[in-house]
Amino acid sequence: MQRALSRLFSEIFDVLIIGGGATGCFTARDCALRGLKVALVEARDFASATSAHNSKLAHGGLRYLRNMEFSLVRESLRERRHLMRIAPHLVRPLPFLLPLYHAGLAERLKLRAGLTLYDLLSFDRNRLEDTSQRLPGHRWLKPAEALSREPVLAGDGFEGAFEYHDAQMYAPERIALECLLDADAQGAAIANYVSADRLLLRDGKIEGVTAHEVMTGAVFDIRARTVLVAAGPWADLFLEQATGRQAAHRLIRSKGIHLLVPEISKAALTIEAGHGHLFALPWRGHTLLATTDTPFSGDPSTVAVEESDIEALLGSFQKYLPSAGLTLEDVKFFYAGLRPLVSDGSPKKGEKNSYNVSRRSELVDHGADEKLDGVFSALGGKWTTSRALAETITDALVKKLGAKTRPCTTGTTPLPGGRFDRFDDMLRGFQKTWPGISTLRNMAHMLGARLPAALKGAKLTDLASLGKSGDTLAQVRFALDEEMTLTLEDMVMRRTALGQFGPPSPATIEKVANLMAAQLGWNDDKKAREIDSLAPIYRTAA
Repeated sequence: MQRALSRLFSEIFDVLIIGGGATGCFTARDCALRGLKVALVEARDFASATSAHNSKLAHGGLRYLRNMEFSLVRESLRERRHLMRIAPHLVRPLPFLLPLYHAGLAERLKLRAGLTLYDLLSFDRNRLEDTSQRLPGHRWLKPAEALSREPVLAGDGFEGAFEYHDAQMYAPERIALECLLDADAQGAAIANYVSADRLLLRDGKIEGVTAHEVMTGAVFDIRARTVLVAAGPWADLFLEQATGRQAAHRLIRSKGIHLLVPEISKAALTIEAGHGHLFALPWRGHTLLATTDTPFSGDPSTVAVEESDIEALLGSFQKYLPSAGLTLEDVKFFYAGLRPLVSDGSPKKGEKNSYNVSRRSELVDHGADEKLDGVFSALGGKWTTSRALAETITDALVKKLGAKTRPCTTGTTPLPGGRFDRFDDMLRGFQKTWPGISTLRNMAHMLGARLPAALKGAKLTDLASLGKSGDTLAQVRFALDEEMTLTLEDMVMRRTALGQFGPPSPATIEKVANLMAAQLGWNDDKKAREIDSLAPIYRTAA
């Protein structure tokens, strides 16, 4: 996949998508698979904001049952299954334990009823051929069994725990990337580091956008019959910038932070904490502590973790999960993301969190009312339901264009890396071909069926682990050749996970930067700037 800059300013597209997060990437794939001529531009790198800075869950939304959002829960559970089908290397089952302390019989019965309903709404969860992807129904664990599984649950008044199952994304940013790889293979024109600046309108009808290439500043027009704004937390702000008038549909931006600490449990833990929940999520040999949920009113590009954020979230775990014994020294990495929430159900004035705001999505046609004929915006939603939102969007675009297309197949057609029958069988095959390579399991998760292409011509030294993530130089080379990787941050934070477990070692950074410099033509000054650009990732906001 190469940047399609020349196509962007020389062709006319059926659809131009602004934004390379989960929604934009799934929509590009759907449009391309149905036969539409589609382009996608992203001002930074693909899946570099909300789509990366999340809890890495593909989940049904158990807590949405409390808000009586049954249709959202059912949709989420269905989409969880679709994700497990199309990306089985990247979306895997995850057991959860929900412990109870001083709860009493009434609370236990209420939770049992909720979990029973959750199981009923996911009646089709095991309609997958790979038996390792099966999700059992919930069950109650008595204290002794629960503590034998997870001693960290020990605490005053512990009564036992409910076990239920959802799913986890090994690398959510790579799911988005694989959508684009598939779209590219079907003829889509895609480019990162291209910023759409202004809508091109004639008599209230869209004709495209004026954009600029971020690296060089070059300005050009992209012509399209329809435009989708899929800019996540920037969606309403982009429309205001691009049109010069206030957006009719406003978002609530909710800030959530996550902390990475050494592993404290093998199962995910859902901890009741006052008016919300805490999550301790096992991820690649560590635990993600999640999450805060507070309204954010600043520039989305400035969202960052503050020292007070870390202290507050860590303090909550110290209060509600004291047996974990977590301290500031345990925090190895942290990140902040923004959830773009549709304003219905917004918190009352003065409320300090946005926990109860709906995670529903909305597709807005800006035509008749706003005189932006052919312009659509995707607002709200969540990772798990991005594919379904993309299907709704593509249906609307097809109707607007008056096109005759193939039906949607994105829920059943595997992503490029997901084209295998069973993950364990695929991994065993790789291990027979490349025996004794300790990094193969991680590479199989990251690349799936694409791994043989990445290992073609690789030396043994290319297969050694570069750090805690288990990623290798073979992946770095492959990402440079095939995955539109332009910056060192792209490489260590999204194409690989080298930077997601704390700062990579200087030796690792030097190896990766040298390889990128040789292939991308960086001089010493450029390479030094790329290395320096990583430092702010690991600093808290002032």
